[in-house]
Amino acid sequence: MPESKPSVLFVCVHNVGHSQMAAAFLTHLSEGRVEVRSTGSAPADVVNSAAVEAMAEVGIDMSAETPKVLTTEAVQASDVVITMGCADTCPVFPGKTYLDWKLDDPAGQGVDAVRPIRDEFQRRIRGLLEDLYIQPRF
Repeated sequence: MPESKPSVLFVCVHNVGHSQMAAAFLTHLSEGRVEVRSTGSAPADVVNSAAVEAMAEVGIDMSAETPKVLTTEAVQASDVVITMGCADTCPVFPGKTYLDWKLDDPAGQGVDAVRPIRDEFQRRIRGLLEDLYIQPRF
């Protein structure tokens, strides 16, 4: 792992649920010790309201987040690239770590269906922090 602050990019198709929740957890649990980006291969207009509500339940505010488009520059600037259902659209560069996380899609789901997805993200983010040798917040 590089000596500088590690950088992680989360990529999903619309950048409204999966990648937003993962990025929010990593930002929260790393307490600024990881540079975090979240993008979509075909971003929508607004973040999924059920995802925002589910994250608020665990004390993480995603209400100001907006979907962002995947760029080659974002991939180049990241040490770890985590895709969720769009790995084929992500450019590949040598020296990067690529992971593909398969989880249920929160799109069109109510908050009850999003909670288990949220909880799985929290578990995976804690594991990612261990891999990056960073002690997660509480």
